[in-house]
Amino acid sequence: MYKDIKLEKGLYNITGKSFTMALTDLDPDENYKDTELEGLDAYERQLKRFDIKVHGKHCDRVEKFFLSTESAVLFPEFVRRCIKEGMDKASFLPEIVAATTYTDEITYRGLTVTKTGEDSAVKEGSEMPSTTVKLSSTAINLSKHARKLSCTYESIRKHRIETFAVILKDLGANISRRVNLEAVSVLKVGTSSISPIGDTLTYADLAEFWASMGKHDMTTMICSPSDMAKILAFEEMKYCVSDYMTSGKVKTPYGVTLVKCSDLYSDIAIGIDKNCALEMIYGTDVIVDFDKLISTQCDEIACSITVGFSKITPDAVKILATTA
Repeated sequence: MYKDIKLEKGLYNITGKSFTMALTDLDPDENYKDTELEGLDAYERQLKRFDIKVHGKHCDRVEKFFLSTESAVLFPEFVRRCIKEGMDKASFLPEIVAATTYTDEITYRGLTVTKTGEDSAVKEGSEMPSTTVKLSSTAINLSKHARKLSCTYESIRKHRIETFAVILKDLGANISRRVNLEAVSVLKVGTSSISPIGDTLTYADLAEFWASMGKHDMTTMICSPSDMAKILAFEEMKYCVSDYMTSGKVKTPYGVTLVKCSDLYSDIAIGIDKNCALEMIYGTDVIVDFDKLISTQCDEIACSITVGFSKITPDAVKILATTA
C-alpha cells in the first residue's frame, strides 16, 4: 500500500523513468480501483499519506513538505509539476506541431518532403508525379531553455503552497514562451512572404492568405499581439464570438485558429497546416535539480528543457506581411 513506500532520492535517478513512474512501479494505480483513492496517481497518494494539501481553502504552507526526510522527497516533483503546468498553459505548440520525437542525442536530422509533377490522371507511358522524402541536409542542434529561481527557504516556508505554485507556474510560462519563439523562428526560415493588397491589413487579405496555401489547409495563424488586435477588430470577426465563448480559442470565420506570440515582431503573421508542417524534438522533458531541493530545501531552483524543431513540409508554411 502507498503508506508503506520508502521515499528516497534514488527514485529520481532511475534511468528512463520519472519520479511518478518509479512510484507507480512500487504502488500500481490498479490496486485502488473502486476505492476512494481511485483517480489519484502514485504521487498524489503520497501527498495524501503525509497530509500535504497543495491547494484549496485548507492549503498547507511550504514548510509542510519538510516535516520529515521522506516528505521532503516529494517537494522536487511538486516543483516540476507546477513548472510543467505553467509551460503547458503558455504553449501554443499543440496548435502547430504535427509530430513529436524523443532523442538522447544533442543533434537531430529531420526529414524534408518535396513534391514534383501534377496530381492528375497519369497517361500511359507518362511519368508519375512523385513525393521525395530525404534527410535534412543539416543537423538540428537542440537548444536548452532554462531558468533559475533564487529564494531562501526562510522567505517562503510560511507561505501557502498554492501561492508558491503561482510563482513556479510563471517561471514555466517564461520558459515556454522561449520555446514557442524557437518554433516560430524555424517556421520563418526559407519562407517567402505575401504582401497585403493595400496599405493596411484587411479581412480580404486574410482570406487571400488562407487561399494561398493551395493544396494544404491553413489550420493556424501565429500573430503578434498588435496584429492579432487588428484582426479581432475586423467587422467580420464579430461572428466568431460564440466560438470563443465555447472553446476558448479565437478562430476566423473560415476556421483558422489564431494564436498570439508575444515575441513575434508585428509586421508578419505565419500561417501553417499543423497536420504536416513541423516536427518537435525533445532532448529532455522538464528537468528540476532534485538533489539541491531536498538537501538545501530551496535556496535555488533550476529547471530546464532541451528541444528542437524541424520543418517537414515547407509548402505547408506561409508568411503574410501585415504592413505594406
